[in-house]
Amino acid sequence: MTISNLLKKFYIDPFLLAMLAVVGTATILPCQGNAKTFFSYLTTGAIALLFFMHGAKLSRKAIGEGIKHWRLHLLVFCSTFILFPLIGLSLQFFTPTWIRPELYVGFLYLCTLPATVQSAIAFTSVAGGNVAAAVCSASASSILGVFLSPVLVGLLMPTNGQHVDTTGAIVSILLQLMLPFVLGHLSRPLLAGWIYKHKVWINRTDRSSILLVVYVAFSDAIVEGLWHKMNLGSIGVIVIVSLIILFVVIAINTFAARALGFNKADEITIVFCGSKKSLANGVPMANVLFPANTVGILILPLMIFHQLQIMVCAVLAQRYARQGKASEQLS
Repeated sequence: MTISNLLKKFYIDPFLLAMLAVVGTATILPCQGNAKTFFSYLTTGAIALLFFMHGAKLSRKAIGEGIKHWRLHLLVFCSTFILFPLIGLSLQFFTPTWIRPELYVGFLYLCTLPATVQSAIAFTSVAGGNVAAAVCSASASSILGVFLSPVLVGLLMPTNGQHVDTTGAIVSILLQLMLPFVLGHLSRPLLAGWIYKHKVWINRTDRSSILLVVYVAFSDAIVEGLWHKMNLGSIGVIVIVSLIILFVVIAINTFAARALGFNKADEITIVFCGSKKSLANGVPMANVLFPANTVGILILPLMIFHQLQIMVCAVLAQRYARQGKASEQLS
């Protein structure tokens, strides 16, 4: 069995292994001094390129097909921007007895983020859900998150005794993330064919940008003594809390979809779009919102949650797919 097949069997995202390698590199060779300045500028450019390509890849046709399904989108948005933050706030009851304060802040940040786009759509498709609605819902969540996430961070997250400057954060987000996104989307008529032809390389560019941000963030965290503050017990807490959050959100979304009378295809879309958090948006956004020396520990819960949501949702998607086949055979 090849390494690739082994990773697929256990639903391990190769990107996670790449991130672990980057964290290891930052631990051994953190960027400092002139190298840090160079990487800071490089990171800013990489983030701008990342969001430019996100905008260029967004299909207006797909949005038009899915946008009519407003009840579904409303439920997904409530899950992403209301249910998740409420769960994040509830974790305060377990701080500092079970959850260390810095991890609590990381979980709270995780809960303010928008949903993923690619994986939400992919799992919806595998499970037999409403793909057009998933495209619209996930894309809209990603766009709205550029505005809503900084607001939620400012409302919910004290950092070093002070609240985040929400206005300044939104201005920074607009200039560093939203402006490249809009320019990319406006360039789509010129770039659509090229993007489709080179989508594999574009995906690699996206991930390379995220890895670069992770390297810079963890370099600062290492210099500040990250691994003196964290241990295996802390990592275990992140895994357990992440799984609890994920299962609670999936259960509530499933119950809500059925209680509100959505069909099976829409239920699948609600479950997969409403239970995801975006690493692609979360890592660059943290780099804009927070001091450099705090980003590394802040994104640890997000990195672990990202892998767990892929593993859990891969199993769930296969289960939905089997149920769909069984229903077709009976009919």
